[in-house]
Amino acid sequence: MALKAGIVGLPNVGKSTLFNAVSNSAKAQASNYRFCTIEPNTGLVNVPDPRLDKLAELVIPDRTVPTQIEIVDIAGLVRGASKGEGLGNKFLANIREVDAIIHVVRCFEDENILRDEGPINPVSDKEIIETELQLKDLESVDKKMQRTEKMAKTDPKMKVELETLIKCKKHLEEGKNIISLGLSKEDKSAIDDLFLLTDKHILYVANVDEASMHTGNKYSAALIDAVKNEGNEVIVMTNAIEAQIAEFENPEDKAMFMEEYKMVEPALDRLIHSTYKLLNLSTYFTAGVQEVRAWTIEKGWKAPQAASVIHTDFEKGFIKAEVIAYDDFLKYKSEAACRENGRLRIEGKEYLVQDGDVMHFRFNV
Repeated sequence: MALKAGIVGLPNVGKSTLFNAVSNSAKAQASNYRFCTIEPNTGLVNVPDPRLDKLAELVIPDRTVPTQIEIVDIAGLVRGASKGEGLGNKFLANIREVDAIIHVVRCFEDENILRDEGPINPVSDKEIIETELQLKDLESVDKKMQRTEKMAKTDPKMKVELETLIKCKKHLEEGKNIISLGLSKEDKSAIDDLFLLTDKHILYVANVDEASMHTGNKYSAALIDAVKNEGNEVIVMTNAIEAQIAEFENPEDKAMFMEEYKMVEPALDRLIHSTYKLLNLSTYFTAGVQEVRAWTIEKGWKAPQAASVIHTDFEKGFIKAEVIAYDDFLKYKSEAACRENGRLRIEGKEYLVQDGDVMHFRFNV
C-alpha cells in the first residue's frame, strides 16, 4: 500500500523541521518566514519495526526491506486560505492527495520566531486550520449539489446522492468535520470523488520546547483537551531535537545523544506508529534468503487481499497461504523448524491476516 501523510500547520510552527527529521530522501528548508516550503517536499520514511530486524538476524537474507510511509511537507496555511489567501488553493489541492494529516501545532514560546496570530494559542491555531478545511469542503459539496440537483429530478440514484450531499453541507455549516458524520459505505460513494479534506484522519503534533519534551506544558495540555472527543491523538514532541537525532549516522552517537535527553526511542517512531494506528493498518512479513520484507495492509484484510500488495496476480490466482506466527518463528528460529514442529499453517481465502504473520503465498499464474 502506498500510504501518504501530509504535514500541515500555520506558518512557523515547526512543520519543515519535523519533515527534515522524518525524511530519508529529501530535505525541506526550515526558515523563519512564511511559505518557505512553496512546493510540497516529499520523502520516504522507513517504518521502524524491531520484528523485521529480528527476522533478518535469523534468516540472514541478501537484503532487508522495511515498509515505508510517504511524507509530504505542505506550505503553511493561513486564515482565509479557502478563499485564496496566502498560498490558498495550492495548499488545499496538495493536501487532497494524502491519506492522513499530521497537524503540527506550536506549543512553545519564542520571541524570535514570528507569529501573526498574537499570543501562543494552540486551540485557536487548530480551529483556524479546521475552519479553512471545512470552508473548502463546503465549496466542493455546493458545486456537486448544483450538478446533482438537475439529475435528481429524473434519476433515483442521483436523488439519493443529493440527500447525502445535503446532509454533508448541513454538517459542515455547523462547523463539523465530515469524518464525524459517520456516513455508511453506500453514502460515502456520493462524496468519494470529492476527496474531502475533513474526511481524513488527523494526528496532532504538539511541538513543545526542550524543557517540556517529556512532560508537556500548558499549551500541549490545552490541545489534548481540545481533541479528546474527536478520536484523534496528540503526540508531544520537540521537533528540533528530533531533527538533531535524525542527523546522526552512527548508531552509537545517536544512542548517546538520546541517553543525554533521557529518551527511550525517538518521538518520530511514536509518530509513525500512531499514524499506522490511526489508519487501522498492520504489517505482515515475507522471509526468505533473498529478502526479508515488511508489507502494509489494512486490519481485517483476508489472505488474497494481503497477497495483492506484493502483486495483483497473487490475489487473482490465490490458492493458499503458508502462515507462521511471528512469535513461533522467533521461538523455532527458521521456517523449516516451524514446519517440523507443526507451527506452519495452511490457510485459505477466508483467513484474516494477523499483525506480524510471516507468510508465503501459493498462486496460479
